[in-house]
Amino acid sequence: MQPILQVEDLHISFRGEDGDLHPVSGIDFHVHAGETLGIVGESGCGKSVTSLSIMGLLPKGIGRVSGGSIRFQDKTITGMTQKEMQKIRGNEIAMIFQEPMTSLNPVYTIGEQLGEQIRLHLGLGKREALDKAVSMLQIVGIPRAEQIVKEYPHQLSGGMRQRVMIAMAMSCDPKLLIADEPTTALDVTIQAQILDLMRELKEEKGTSIIFITHDLGVVAEMCDRVVVMYAGQVIEEATVRELFENPKHPYTKGLIASIPSLEQQRRRLYSVRGTVPHPSAMPPGCRFAPRCDYVHEACHVNPPLLNATEGHKCRCWLVEEGGEDRGRSLAANS
Repeated sequence: MQPILQVEDLHISFRGEDGDLHPVSGIDFHVHAGETLGIVGESGCGKSVTSLSIMGLLPKGIGRVSGGSIRFQDKTITGMTQKEMQKIRGNEIAMIFQEPMTSLNPVYTIGEQLGEQIRLHLGLGKREALDKAVSMLQIVGIPRAEQIVKEYPHQLSGGMRQRVMIAMAMSCDPKLLIADEPTTALDVTIQAQILDLMRELKEEKGTSIIFITHDLGVVAEMCDRVVVMYAGQVIEEATVRELFENPKHPYTKGLIASIPSLEQQRRRLYSVRGTVPHPSAMPPGCRFAPRCDYVHEACHVNPPLLNATEGHKCRCWLVEEGGEDRGRSLAANS
């Protein structure tokens, strides 16, 4: 089956004072129709930058796609002009941002902002667009939708604003929805409601979703496949079940081990030591080597490749040749 989105060898560069920075270095992934793909990793791993490149929203004059390609429905969208992207952005590909207060314009009402997008992409008149806006707010579970369209973003709660963002994203029935940590700033009750809402919309519309998060609990609940990113690279990719039952990369294992469990009584949660390297100071060899519990000499010299075994991909010397046991014996002898 042909993927609806194909990202191949994507490189992203940002202009810095001392030269270009490369927050994303040669990532590959795809999304099939009707599938939910999770992209996980710590802050600074390149998740949000990747989503902005797909939307054509990298900061103009600062960020750019410096290599590779992004194909959407057999069209290469890297290199498209802003005018060409405007026909796709918000129409065929939509995005829900992490903080709705910074994404909604504070000087326009909810109805004006939602209606503008509907008029632009669906060609409806002002009255029809407002009716459609009210209908979309009702679909996402906002009460008093007829009054809410007359209100401003600051008059709504965080959960309501996020529902407005989902209504805007879904108003033109996009084929691909990118959700960049849409529940991070919400309390757990509202978070559960938002996740249920996205799941229902996906089932009803058949929309493909890229779900960007650092919350593996959300990934287990929402996603079909998972891509784990670290320091601008894909380090592991598998189905959700395979990833949780058989994680291969030490970083993925560390993320899973840090999840609180009711079954295990631990005085302290496990945490992966260290921090994600800055794009200007990437270590040689494996980028995770300075934080890895299984590091050996080769890890500091040679960057591992992303190898696949029965669809499970992993970028690690532990599974490069001979599997994990060989990797641990090398670590012990180094």
